[in-house]
Amino acid sequence: MTMSKLIQRAVASMAASSVALVSAAASAQVATGGGVDNFSRNRNTSVQQRQRPAYEAAGIRSGGFLVYPRLEVQVERNDNVYATSANEADDTIAHIRPEVSIESDWNQNFLSAYVRGSINRYADLDGENTDEFGVGSSARIDVTRGANIGLGADYTSSFEPRTAPDSPANAIEPTALHTAQAYISGSRAAGYVKLSGRADWRTFDYQDGRTGAGAVIEQDTRDRNVLSVSGRVDFAISPDTAFFAQATGNGRSYDIASTTTVKNRDSTGAEYLIGANFEVSAGMRGEVAVGYISQDFDEAVYQDTDGFAARAQLEWFPTELTTVTVAGGRSIEDSATPGVGGLLSSNLSIGLDHELLRNVILNGRVSWGRDEYEGIDREDTRLGVNLGATYLINRNLGVNASYSLLDTSSEGAQRDNDFTVNRLAVALVAQF
Repeated sequence: MTMSKLIQRAVASMAASSVALVSAAASAQVATGGGVDNFSRNRNTSVQQRQRPAYEAAGIRSGGFLVYPRLEVQVERNDNVYATSANEADDTIAHIRPEVSIESDWNQNFLSAYVRGSINRYADLDGENTDEFGVGSSARIDVTRGANIGLGADYTSSFEPRTAPDSPANAIEPTALHTAQAYISGSRAAGYVKLSGRADWRTFDYQDGRTGAGAVIEQDTRDRNVLSVSGRVDFAISPDTAFFAQATGNGRSYDIASTTTVKNRDSTGAEYLIGANFEVSAGMRGEVAVGYISQDFDEAVYQDTDGFAARAQLEWFPTELTTVTVAGGRSIEDSATPGVGGLLSSNLSIGLDHELLRNVILNGRVSWGRDEYEGIDREDTRLGVNLGATYLINRNLGVNASYSLLDTSSEGAQRDNDFTVNRLAVALVAQF
């Protein structure tokens, strides 16, 4: 199925739903009135969202904009830099991360931009030293009180983590990766109906690597462009509960054309979801959805993938000082493993944020993930643990400490390596 047909199907499905829902909403509004905002879920404020005026950067005013310079200096201890199952190499790494962001200070509309970098230096394994940077901008155009348009784009020059499943284990240096993306979105809420849509474009450009013997590690087969288009209809049955239907189509196009020996992974896919968005009194809010996902590959050598789709994010507020977040989802991801076009990725996490004091925030997170490779006998499982604490000294200075564990295991006839990585880091943050 072509990308255009997928998008046409998604649009037709959403249009039909929209007509029915708008008609129902019109009848309901005649009976009850439409002055209530039925889609805001802001009765609660999470620990991370809470404003702390005495500890927030004031910014530097420049006309109608505020400029926020920021510098983070972090020292990290990593006990398995190369993410290997044997002969682990540990090291101490210094990260210097400068950043400048700009935000508009307007009554309507919004514009922001940023430029940031990361200078990473290893005490012993200097072949792992990297310099990364990124630049981006986003905007919101307020068309009317209930309608807006969003725009954004960014570019990043970075390096693939050694822990990534497709990171070449025999490369003497990390794989350089250039990514760019852009999006346009729009939404319109009127009474009991909200219509929204979004289009995203992303490109991935992996740079070739080298082995210790000087051989080239070809990475061009991973370069690709991804286009996705989605539409969504929300229908509120009360000011704190809404049901929705969402359809998304995507096209994934690889730069390298197929040959007799190497087949590219061009594909088209779709996702259909139905779900609910809600806020239960003052104790919980969230969104849950279930549906169907599929990805069809142009080349027969790769197995088409489909299955059950799910997405959820729930926030529970046991007290005003504690937020518990549960998130999960299931998606189809690309893979560079020989013989594999894509994989089914399932992920679940539970996080806790606690405001011990106004300027001391504790957090913890446990995550689990499983990747099922289509076409070969392989299944990877990930377990992650993250613990952290932030101490806000004043509006200009802060200190944070963190510990993370990543444990990855692989099963099957074509299994990958198992490994465990522990990281301990302390950082000083200066902001203005």
